[in-house]
Amino acid sequence: MSQPQSSVSKLSFSRPDSPQWQALARHIEDLRTSSLAGLFQQDDQRFEHFSIEAAGLTLDYSKNFLTEETLKLLLALAEKCQLSQAIADMFDGCAINTSEQRPALHVALRSPQQNTVQEQAVHACLNKMQGFVEAVLEGNWTGHEGKAITDVVNIGIGGSDLGPAMVYQALTPYHVPGLNCHFVSNVDPAHLLQTLTGLNPETTLFIVASKSFSTLETSMNAILARQWFLDSGAPPNALSHHFVAVSANVDKAAAFGIDPANIFPLWDWVGGRYSLWSAIGLPIALGVGMENFRALLAGAHIMDEHFRTAPARANMPVLMGLLTIGYLNFFGAETQVVLPYAQNLHLFPAFLQQLDMESLGKSVHRDGSAVDTTTGGIIWGSAGTNGQHSFHQLLHQGTHLIPADFIVAAQTHYEQSAESLAQHRQLLANCFSQSQALMLGKTLTEATTELQAQGLDPAAVATLAPHKVIAGNRPSNTLLMQKLTPRALGSLIAAYEHKVYVQSVILGIDAFDQWGVELGKTLSTTLHQALERQDCKEEQNVDSSAFDSSTRGLINYYQKFCRNPA
Repeated sequence: MSQPQSSVSKLSFSRPDSPQWQALARHIEDLRTSSLAGLFQQDDQRFEHFSIEAAGLTLDYSKNFLTEETLKLLLALAEKCQLSQAIADMFDGCAINTSEQRPALHVALRSPQQNTVQEQAVHACLNKMQGFVEAVLEGNWTGHEGKAITDVVNIGIGGSDLGPAMVYQALTPYHVPGLNCHFVSNVDPAHLLQTLTGLNPETTLFIVASKSFSTLETSMNAILARQWFLDSGAPPNALSHHFVAVSANVDKAAAFGIDPANIFPLWDWVGGRYSLWSAIGLPIALGVGMENFRALLAGAHIMDEHFRTAPARANMPVLMGLLTIGYLNFFGAETQVVLPYAQNLHLFPAFLQQLDMESLGKSVHRDGSAVDTTTGGIIWGSAGTNGQHSFHQLLHQGTHLIPADFIVAAQTHYEQSAESLAQHRQLLANCFSQSQALMLGKTLTEATTELQAQGLDPAAVATLAPHKVIAGNRPSNTLLMQKLTPRALGSLIAAYEHKVYVQSVILGIDAFDQWGVELGKTLSTTLHQALERQDCKEEQNVDSSAFDSSTRGLINYYQKFCRNPA
């Protein structure tokens, strides 16, 4: 199918020698001498001026090195790069994945419209998912012995694992009673076999999620799962009751033993890290019900429409992306920490690692020229409040500038008692105070006064006070939602997806390919073939010309340990 011609490859992108970049660099050099606390003293309406509400989310970006002039210069950079045209190209289905000449139409996966061929295919798939989910949850789809399904094991990797696993965990209060979803990705057999411990083959359903149905880790785990099932005494013709697939390769999935009627489609215009909205989200739909899955899609669509239509100055993903570009390229930041103050979002930083780092981990522009800017940062983090007792020490007193994103819900699902409500208020207090502490810090004078009030003698005060100084002046965003619902979660994920696209447009890189991942897959195939040739019965060194000396030595050591097991 031919795609609309994309203008993305022809768009300008930001270079350090451009007038817009240079103007921003000069401005930020002056801004670096400012204090965040001072900016608040200068403007007692700073929160109102630098916060935005959209799609059920509130973004407070007031605790950033930012003035109206900063925004003006950042928006001028976006205009120079024709960001609005690039956004339109994505929604129009243009081939914005320029290295593979494909569109990136994850927005079509959550569109309620059925105007395009892609949207029609999406809704046909959603209807198929609806029928399947209802059949399983109502007990009409059973195992080969007629028993209801109690456990779903999703076998995938990358986008076929991280997104569904994250969403399933995030929506724990919405889990369907009596059905447990499990997620297996690592080719280490321990991951699958430990997951299967205690599961009943007669009531277990496997979802094999792989666009090509040839991804090494997924294929090997699927083969191991199939053997586990058959070893239970089930006949081969029972596979169709216990294995379904999400794949574009129907022939390979059918050859594995999956009934073609139970293969859900994927399309080449859906990138793996953007695929949870598709049939890759089948374990989500099973785990929380189709109504909640559709609410997830609806929340994402609301954010899509905001991103598509809102002016840049009032566009949440645009502002988030521009701020990140500023920190990576003008403040020397190398990482960004993501701090969800919601236990059910504990997998969200890992999900964002793939979304952001696989999309922005590039070193050439769309035209193949070498980049001369910083593209993507290192994304990391964990659920609050655990981080406060570990890596927050580095955030507060370390020598790195690490912008932080705090994510929190005003209300909790767990309102069973006054005690649980009090704990949630304590969670909110911790979240808000951490961003405040990062901004304000503690001066030497404040530390000295504090120690004197404790009655320490002057010598002890002078010795201890420098250790209690906290520089402050550390920037952060806070993203607040009313409650962690499927709709709110959909909006949150979509906001970060679009933030990443904004960064890619400004920097002139392709956010939708991942050739670095492909190299590792190719090399692992060659190495696996070499390891397979080792029968471990006698010393049999590998061909010295096939690998570098390090790789050759590692293979030979494997052979030695294989012959002499522990």
